[in-house]
Amino acid sequence: MQKLQLTLAIIKPHAVSNPVVLSFIRNLLKNKFVVLRTKRVNLDTKTACRFYKEHFGKFFYNRLVTFMSSGSIDLHVLGHVNAITLWRQMLGPTSVYKGQFQEPHCLRGMFGISDTRNVAHGSDSPESAEREIKFFFPDFSFYHWRNHDEEWFRKGPIIFNDHQFQHVKRL
Repeated sequence: MQKLQLTLAIIKPHAVSNPVVLSFIRNLLKNKFVVLRTKRVNLDTKTACRFYKEHFGKFFYNRLVTFMSSGSIDLHVLGHVNAITLWRQMLGPTSVYKGQFQEPHCLRGMFGISDTRNVAHGSDSPESAEREIKFFFPDFSFYHWRNHDEEWFRKGPIIFNDHQFQHVKRL
């Protein structure tokens, strides 16, 4: 059996503030992935600048940083044997307009407003997933995950804790 791969999902402010959109996305997450960590934060501009530093100097950088610090975001560490690809497929193209025409049932096609307000973010590689998870969940131990928790969450038994919005070990 393949090991679980991890990815970071960021639900953007306009989606978090819309109860219908947020409920739809949360139902997908808890039914398609093992949700390992969840938290809601309000990014300040300085933190958003640090997270998006790879985009510094690009035409959309200021708009992205301003938007991402405009309200609450939800952060999720997701596990699945193919977490990165699956989450990015569910999101659809980065371009909302492309998604609306080419993949109208993807999350960005259904709920995206613009290329900045495109519903959610997903890590694009195992390396970026690890870097991004460490950025938002500095207490998450990849060593402990790989050597202790991964097998349990892959084989079970686990249950979903609605209050914490994450899967937990069932002892």
